[in-house]
Amino acid sequence: MTDVVIQHLITEQKVRIKCKELVKKIAIYKNRLAIQLPEKILIYELYSDDSSDMHYQVKEKILRKYDCNLLVVCTDHIILCQEKRLQCLTFTGVKEREWQMESLIRYIKVIGGPSAREGLLVGLKNGQILKIFVDNLFAIVLLKQATAVRCLDMSASRNKLAVVDENDMCLVYDVHTKELLFQEPNANSVAWNTQCEDMLCFSGGGYLNIKASTFPVHQQRLQGFVVGYNGSKIFCLHLFAMTAVEVPQSAPMYQYLDRKLFKEAYQIACLGVTDADWRELAMEALEGLEFETAKKAFARVQDLRYLELISSIEERKKRGETNQDVFLADVFSYQGKFHEAAKLYRRCGHENLALDMYTDLCMFDYAKDFLGSGDPKETKMLITKQADWARNINEPKAAVEMYISAGEHIKAIEISGDRGWIDMLIDIARKLDKAERESLLLCAHYFKKLDNPGYAAETYLKIGDLKSLVQLHVDTQRWEEAFALGEKHPEFKDDIYVPYAQWLAENDRFEEAQKAFHKAGRQREAVQVLEQLTHNAVVESRFNDAAYYYWMLSMQCLDIAQADPVQKDAMLAKFHHYQHLAELYHGYHAIHRYTEEPFSFHLPETLFNISRFLLHSLTKDTPLGISKVNTLFTLAKQSKALGAYKLARHAYDRLQGLQSPARFQKSIELGSLTIRSKPFHDSEELVPLCYRCSTNNPLLNNLGNVCVNCRQPFVFSASSYEVLHLVEFYLEEGITDEEAVALIDLEAPRHKRESKWQEVTSPNSQSLRLDEAMDPMGGEDPFTAKLSFEQGGSEFVPVVVNRTVLRSMSRRDVLIKRWPPPLQWQYFRSLLPDASITMCPSCFQMFHSEDYELLVLQHTCCPYCRRRIDDPGP
Repeated sequence: MTDVVIQHLITEQKVRIKCKELVKKIAIYKNRLAIQLPEKILIYELYSDDSSDMHYQVKEKILRKYDCNLLVVCTDHIILCQEKRLQCLTFTGVKEREWQMESLIRYIKVIGGPSAREGLLVGLKNGQILKIFVDNLFAIVLLKQATAVRCLDMSASRNKLAVVDENDMCLVYDVHTKELLFQEPNANSVAWNTQCEDMLCFSGGGYLNIKASTFPVHQQRLQGFVVGYNGSKIFCLHLFAMTAVEVPQSAPMYQYLDRKLFKEAYQIACLGVTDADWRELAMEALEGLEFETAKKAFARVQDLRYLELISSIEERKKRGETNQDVFLADVFSYQGKFHEAAKLYRRCGHENLALDMYTDLCMFDYAKDFLGSGDPKETKMLITKQADWARNINEPKAAVEMYISAGEHIKAIEISGDRGWIDMLIDIARKLDKAERESLLLCAHYFKKLDNPGYAAETYLKIGDLKSLVQLHVDTQRWEEAFALGEKHPEFKDDIYVPYAQWLAENDRFEEAQKAFHKAGRQREAVQVLEQLTHNAVVESRFNDAAYYYWMLSMQCLDIAQADPVQKDAMLAKFHHYQHLAELYHGYHAIHRYTEEPFSFHLPETLFNISRFLLHSLTKDTPLGISKVNTLFTLAKQSKALGAYKLARHAYDRLQGLQSPARFQKSIELGSLTIRSKPFHDSEELVPLCYRCSTNNPLLNNLGNVCVNCRQPFVFSASSYEVLHLVEFYLEEGITDEEAVALIDLEAPRHKRESKWQEVTSPNSQSLRLDEAMDPMGGEDPFTAKLSFEQGGSEFVPVVVNRTVLRSMSRRDVLIKRWPPPLQWQYFRSLLPDASITMCPSCFQMFHSEDYELLVLQHTCCPYCRRRIDDPGP
């Protein structure tokens, strides 16, 4: 009874003020608090202007006793009510004004206003309602009703007045027209919503009643008196407790929605409704084409999909679209009301939009109802989209059939190909016209991918794409078909043989690959393959193969020199170099086998001749893989065995100065010692004879493989490496190869010949010559006369013959190396016609006929160039 408790209705903070005297009356207004005690009135104010501040301090004290029925406080005044009289006092106790009423005052309420000019709402027992301003002496009569006033409140805009009379009736008037708007029973207190003009609540009979505008009342159970209504909160005083009740505004909002009052419904929703209510408001406003309200409502629930729809409609309206039915149909389609949307589209003449909608929804049966009058484009579009849908829902078979009926062959082919449906692809490919090249090419691609090259070839032939057909044969390694096609169309030769060569090389068929490159005209690649093959053969000690590859390389260089005049000189130099290397490796193959393998496959004489040949040939740089140690070791062993002791001693002396393998060391040292016990000369049977000048040449020749007397190069057998009885001769200037061959083929009459030794004496030497050209009748062979040379000369003088000499020759005595251009033919004359010599027509290597026949029988090919005996070509 002596304390005052102030409660903040929003924050629910409370503060207690201890007065220590009996509290008779209290009044509160904004930041002012008035407390009437028995002998004084205390005026309090808040410390700050913060609305949530609850700290009060004493502002003024009126030390005087007042008798009053009601007490009201304003910003600078207090109002005392005594029966029919109202007094306005300042905070210092000075009475400024006084109003005398006609009847007893039953209710007073401060309704706000400027400071020191606030307005009061006064209700009298006689039913009169007045408005009084504290700075105005005259009261304003608002209206007069028949019953006494119990409670009053004015709406936020001061346009409506709610009155509760002594009959518990709530009456609402229009302030300006004095018209009774509506009345509701069972009311003991009333309060307008401070945030919404048309909403009020009143309590009575244990119920809380909420009324929006003129709509029916919404009730819920609640004990107490309503003292305030702010937003969605209603403040009630029950006994000694003040409570704030959160009241959902859904009911009044739906009342407005039922009347299509979307803006008013939005205002109610702003007071506090659920997300579902916001969405309902948004949908109703959208269907009512109230886009501004709908946009605000959708923004509340963050529904971007509908916001985009509204934005697009607004853009279309700006562009001049005014058909509301189209907009509404769009709304229905977004809401899932597709049939209603379709009806609206049809009504406003936009059947194409209905068709698009049903098509996008894959509702193709409905979409067919909106097709134009047999428009083939629209029908094709619909079938295509239906096929797309079937494809997406994993119904590929149906999709393919639809695509084919719509003419979308590429999509049908893609599905069939990805699924591996060969039969479907074949059917499509055979039905397509050859003009539909892209579709047929795609079919061929899938045939290749699905390993059906036959159908791919059929498809390529249908469109006449020979290049792709060639590529197909190459990719599938169907070389026979590719070669057959290449014969008919030489322009594809390069496209066939180059991949074929690469395939051969990848399958370790390098020799065939080289030939394929050569056939394709890819000389550079052919040479590269051969060079790699040769290097590998040398590294792997396959010297026989290395010799063969070097010979092939030389012939390749000769082909390039023949085809490209710019590279002629360089290629000819390489040709001679590779020919020389081929001869070296061919001979060294036997040496390597002799030193590395436990058994020898060659006669001692053959090994002796080969090692001599190599020793005289390796005067400068030694090629990769050829070992001088092996060569000298073989020469030393075979020379000692055959009686060439002088040569053997020389070989052992040379070996002493070289780094020999450990396995040879003992044998070399022993041989070096034992050779000292042998005579210091060579067996005369081993001494080579020059068939031009009949000079016996030393076994160790500083000049190399030429005669020490006439400088004539020796011609060796490619198998036994013996010196062959051949002398190379050259044609006199002006004689062509064809003429020379014609003259040789004349077969002039021959005389019987007799072998006879003839002594030849010169200042520097004396020798015996086996002269078969001596005729017992005194005639001499013209060729024999040409063999003469100037004794003691250091330069080689070749044998040059004229037409007479050529005419005197027999065809079987002459061997011709018929080199292709730009090389000259080489001519050799056999001086022992009875000893047969065979020359390979491919590599032009010379052999004793018996040796050649034996080797060909063993290997079925030339031992040097590997030309097969059944190969008709040279």
